Amino acid sequence: MTRYRDVLALPGMAALLGVSLLARAAITADVLALTMYVVLGLGLGYAAAGGVAAALTAGVALGGPLLGRMIDRRGLRPVLLGTVVVQVVFWLSVPILPYGILLGAAVVAGLLMVPAQAVTRQAIAAMTTADNRRAAFALESVQGELSYLVGPAVVIVGAAQTSPSAVAWGVGAAVAAGGAGMAVLNPPLCAEGEAAVGAAGRPPRREWLGTGIVAVLTMAFGATTLLSGVDLAIVATLQEAGQVSWAAAVVAVLGVASVAGGLVYGALPRPLPTWLLLGLLGLVTIPAGLAHDWPWLCAAVVGAGLLTAPTLSTVADAVSRLAPAGVRGEATGLQSSAQSAGFALGSPLAGVAIDASVPAGGFAAAGLAALAAALTGFLLSRRASRTRPPLSEPRRVGIPDREACRVDARAPR
Repeated sequence: MTRYRDVLALPGMAALLGVSLLARAAITADVLALTMYVVLGLGLGYAAAGGVAAALTAGVALGGPLLGRMIDRRGLRPVLLGTVVVQVVFWLSVPILPYGILLGAAVVAGLLMVPAQAVTRQAIAAMTTADNRRAAFALESVQGELSYLVGPAVVIVGAAQTSPSAVAWGVGAAVAAGGAGMAVLNPPLCAEGEAAVGAAGRPPRREWLGTGIVAVLTMAFGATTLLSGVDLAIVATLQEAGQVSWAAAVVAVLGVASVAGGLVYGALPRPLPTWLLLGLLGLVTIPAGLAHDWPWLCAAVVGAGLLTAPTLSTVADAVSRLAPAGVRGEATGLQSSAQSAGFALGSPLAGVAIDASVPAGGFAAAGLAALAAALTGFLLSRRASRTRPPLSEPRRVGIPDREACRVDARAPR
């Protein structure tokens, strides 16, 4: 626990994690809020709701690198405030937009979603040292699990007590408040002594977007493919058993186990390779399909939960180490896009396996996808280590002024 106290004692870290949690909890619930609005507010079917959800998700996946590059070039505050304005306009307009226009607006809202997750990871990389960075990323992964536990639950309760329109406004208000709070904090995005973007410029992509980064992005994709597939497999298993109402309890156990695993992993003295954690996650997921009722399923998903946050935290840590400061925004945006793509693919992949066999096939498909990503990441990492020495610390140059590392430069590039 000493490691976590040291991390939270860093200036601005506790406040950053707090406002980021607010924004991320709302962002994890935005698809559900739109789904409920389309179904309950517009009276359309779930296929129509899925179209809006897919439009928003596609926008988020495409917009991650774009926003990261804009942060690298123009600074944090202008990008955050711009995205906050877009989110306010979109969510206020949701109740008055016809379905066709809502589809297009959802793409734009996704493209310009508040980059809370990516900014938090950049700031953690800048505000920590090698001694406490892994613990900080473990806290960030735990924060992500908490957002998935809290955000959708609040939306469901809110929809039951108010209306889909009010829920949409509430989600938009939370996203905007979190983004504005991060803009007020304006955390540093490069460490003391690192080259600020305005001083060092952007290295060409061929210098940093190499085999090592591709390996990490592949494993990020594999991790979220597994998580998305597991969610669907849980529902399918319990539906076959006539216990689908217990799905929320199983997902809660999975989330709590992930929080516990992340906290334990962050306190360990030595890290584990990302490919090993992801491979173990895939291995322990496959036999979860042997459970056929909710108590056994709760027990079966604990192993996967314990490895989820550690795997995601090592992915974030690896990206922060491999990406130079001048392109870290774009790199973390690519990570977010890879994870969004995994979430989008995981459910259809598990669904095909379930339809072709039994609900246990969903767990098998999710686990095998993670194993394939882990093997690919391992092979690519070995190739990268043979061609370039591992980068253990971000590139640093002699710029003593930490304020310059807030990357608030306004000069055109």
